[in-house]
Amino acid sequence: MEDKELNLVDHLEELRKRIIISALAFVVFFIAGFIYVDDIYRWFVGDTKLMVLGPSDIMWIYFMLATVIAVAGTIPVLALQIWLFVKPALRPIERKITLSYIPALFFLFLLGLAFGYFVIFPMVLDFLVKMGQDMFVTNFTAERYFSFIMNMTLPFGVLFELPVVVMFLTSLGILNPYVLGKVRKYAYFVLIIIAVVITPPDFMSDFVVTLPLLLLYEISINLSKFVYRKRLKKLQQEEDEIIEA
Repeated sequence: MEDKELNLVDHLEELRKRIIISALAFVVFFIAGFIYVDDIYRWFVGDTKLMVLGPSDIMWIYFMLATVIAVAGTIPVLALQIWLFVKPALRPIERKITLSYIPALFFLFLLGLAFGYFVIFPMVLDFLVKMGQDMFVTNFTAERYFSFIMNMTLPFGVLFELPVVVMFLTSLGILNPYVLGKVRKYAYFVLIIIAVVITPPDFMSDFVVTLPLLLLYEISINLSKFVYRKRLKKLQQEEDEIIEA
């Protein structure tokens, strides 16, 4: 009983260590983002002058942009800490495979942000501006403008990580392609709802967003099949080696 309690304490201490490291990484990237927020801001808006309704809006913009940089920078660090936490429970081959997912996790997050910013954001913004151009004078505040950008980009940053997350969970034996296949119609329904909610109410916009999301799910299933087969093969080899020994 005491051994189990000690083991639990060790696990909690290790978890605390990983959380602290991740939190420190977030703070470091947040400070870096705060320092370079002026360059980041100008990259987004160019020479366009956006309005602010009060001094607090300026600080809010600083914090929001710095937070986005901090989240993007912390993702690989957090993934590495999760891997280090579960590493003792993994077989050597599982350690190598799952470790390789960490860079992919970061790049897919950036790819999702890029898709949201360069494809979804201009499409939705153009639709909304044209819809109200005969009725309203269009002036953007910095707060609303950047909130809109975040709403159009961050969800795709998360969704684009689906293939890597699925591969990681398959490697650990938590998921398998057969389960993903069985829930396909429910997953499609959820992804279509997400696409319809975040896009303008026209078929073309819905289609442009829905297609990549469904494609991501199908890619996830096929990658899961590949990882699952390799995992079964490796487990069978290990069993054969034990029997021969």
